Amino acid sequence: MILTRRSLLVSAGAAVTAAALPGAAPAQLASSAKWFAGSAEDTGYSFRRTNFDAIAPQWKRQMVKYFSSEPAGTIVVDTRHHFLYWIWENNTALRYGVGVGKEGFQWFGHARVDRKALWPRWVPPPEMLERRPDLPRRVEGGAANNPLGPRAMYLFRAGRDLGYRIHGTLEPWSIGSDVSSGCIRMFPEDIIDLYQRSPKGTRALVLEHIGAPATVVDAG
Repeated sequence: MILTRRSLLVSAGAAVTAAALPGAAPAQLASSAKWFAGSAEDTGYSFRRTNFDAIAPQWKRQMVKYFSSEPAGTIVVDTRHHFLYWIWENNTALRYGVGVGKEGFQWFGHARVDRKALWPRWVPPPEMLERRPDLPRRVEGGAANNPLGPRAMYLFRAGRDLGYRIHGTLEPWSIGSDVSSGCIRMFPEDIIDLYQRSPKGTRALVLEHIGAPATVVDAG
């Protein structure tokens, strides 16, 4: 495995969340009702449901034709095209739209999901607090302003927490963008789906690019 482009020169702490920062854009949140469609209950908590009518078709979860040397059950992230693939059988994959790291926070290489959390607590790292001293020091899981959303999957390498997560987002409009501090964000509904499919020990591969986007296959 090779981590490139400042691969962990950006510290793991600085990349501990790709989250929509709590309280970062209240005006934008207030004017973004079109992105939400009520709320949904999940294990005793609730989250704002994504209005998928407002989402571009390419970012919606779908089965696609996809060729990879990775085994079935592997997560592959195409940071260039903003897709996450859960490798299926017979050269297919379940594809999700994602938000990825901004310039200077990007990373690439192999990892493994060694920890999973249901309604995770969010604690911004010291480096993030230096950039954003207005942030809360801790946000409990299930809180409306918790940027990790309903699920988080923690990426490790050789037993070491890389500081990068795959998690939900409070900002559905950010999917399809270079927006995070290195983590991979997903619609809340999609991270719940991926979490169920991916046990601890799941392989993950974050690629800088993987060529042309995959072709959509009829999932029916």
